[in-house]
Amino acid sequence: MLPFRGHGPTLPTNQGDRLTQRAIARFWAPLAATWLMMAAEGPFLAALIARTAEAKLNLAAFGVALSLAMLIEAPVVMLLSASTALARDRASFRSLRRFVYVLCGLVTFAMLLLLVPPIFRLIAEGAIGLSHEVADRTAVALGVFIPWPGAIGYRRFYQGVMIRSGQTRRVALGTVVRLTAMAIGGVFLYFVGRVPGAVVGAGALSFGVVLEAAASRILAAGAVRALRRGEAGVPLSQREILRFYAPLAATSLLAFGLNPLVTFFIGHSRMALESLAVMPVIGGLLFLFRAPGIAVQEVGVALLGEAQGRLESLARFARSLAVVLSAGLALIAFTPAASIWLRTVSGLTVPLAALATPPVRILFLMPALEVLLALQRSVLVNVGATTSITAATTIEVATVALVVAAGVFGFGLVGAVAAACAFVAGRLAACLFLLGPTRLFDRRPAAV
Repeated sequence: MLPFRGHGPTLPTNQGDRLTQRAIARFWAPLAATWLMMAAEGPFLAALIARTAEAKLNLAAFGVALSLAMLIEAPVVMLLSASTALARDRASFRSLRRFVYVLCGLVTFAMLLLLVPPIFRLIAEGAIGLSHEVADRTAVALGVFIPWPGAIGYRRFYQGVMIRSGQTRRVALGTVVRLTAMAIGGVFLYFVGRVPGAVVGAGALSFGVVLEAAASRILAAGAVRALRRGEAGVPLSQREILRFYAPLAATSLLAFGLNPLVTFFIGHSRMALESLAVMPVIGGLLFLFRAPGIAVQEVGVALLGEAQGRLESLARFARSLAVVLSAGLALIAFTPAASIWLRTVSGLTVPLAALATPPVRILFLMPALEVLLALQRSVLVNVGATTSITAATTIEVATVALVVAAGVFGFGLVGAVAAACAFVAGRLAACLFLLGPTRLFDRRPAAV
C-alpha cells in the first residue's frame, strides 16, 4: 500500500459508500470532454494535411514525427495521475513540482538529442526504413515538436492538481484553449500555402499545447493557493516520488513505444507508404471513441478511496460506457458512414480509403478495451501497485510486436491491417492479465 496516499474529492453518494451513476457521470463528463477535444485534433489535422501538396508523403511524415514525439513525451504522461494521487498538501505539492520540473527538462533534452542528424538518420532511415524524402519531412516536423514534451508535462501536473480538488471543468476549459489555438494555428499555416503538410500538423499541435500549458497554470491558481494555505504536511522525498512514479513512467514509455515499433514493421510491409499515410487517419478516428474511456482512469484515481462499494459503482458505469463507445465505432466501421468519414471528412483518395476500411473494422473493440484498462489502472494506482500496470504494458507491447511481425513477415499482410490486428491482440492480453491483480469481477477485495 502507498503510505502517503490521500483521499480524493467528496461527491454525493447513496447506499453508504456507493457513488450514484449521476455523480460519477458529473465528475467524468468534463474529463471526457477534455479527451474528446484532444481526439478531435487528429481528424482535423489529417484532413488539413490530406488537402496539401504531396499529401501522401506529408501524412506519412507527420505520422512518424508524431509517433516519435509521443515516445519522447511518454515519461511525463502519467504526471496527471501522479499529481492527482500525491499533491495532497503544501509540502507534497512542492516536492512533486520539483520532480516535474526536472523531468520536463530531461524530456526536452531527449527531444533535442533525437534531432542530432546522425542519430535521426540512424533511426528514421536505418531502423524505420523511411525514404530520404519522407525522412527529411519528418525531421522538420519533429523540430517543430521541440516544445511539445515539456509543455505537456507541465500542464498535466497542474491538471492533476485541479482534478484532485474536484475542478474538472477547469481542466476542460484549458483544453478549449488548446483546441482553439490548434485550429487557428493549423488553418493559418494551411492557408499560407507554402508550408509542408507535415509542418502544418506539427506546428498546430505545438502551438495548442504551449498555450494550454499556460492556461492550465492560470486555471489551477485557486487550487494551488488552497494547497499553500492548507496543512503543511510532510514533504515527499524525491526518492519516494521516483519509487511511485517510475513504474508509471515505464508504462507510458512502453505504451508510447508501440507507435514507433509498429511504424518500423509497417515500413517493411506490403504497401508500406500507403499504410503509413492512412495510419494517422485511422488513429484519429479510433481516438475519438477511445478518448472518453481514457478519462475513467483519472476518475477512479480521484474517487475510489477504500470503499468496495465505490468500485462496484464505477465498474457499472464503465461497463455501460464501454458498450456505448464500441457500438458507436462499429456503426461507422461497418456501414457506409466509413466511406463518408474516410473520403469526405478525412480527404483520403478512393484507394487509400479502401485500404483504411478493414483496419477500422478490426479495431472496433478497442474503445471497450480502453475503458476496461483505464478502470483496472485506476484501481492499481489507488493502492500504489503501479508495478502491475508496468507488467501489463510489457505484455501488451510484446504481444503487439509478435502479432505485427507475424502479420508482416509471416502472412504478408498489408501493414495497416497487421497493425490493427496487433493493437487489438495486445490490448486484450493486457486487460486479461490485470483481471487477476484487480479482481474486478469477484466479490473479494482486490489483492494487489
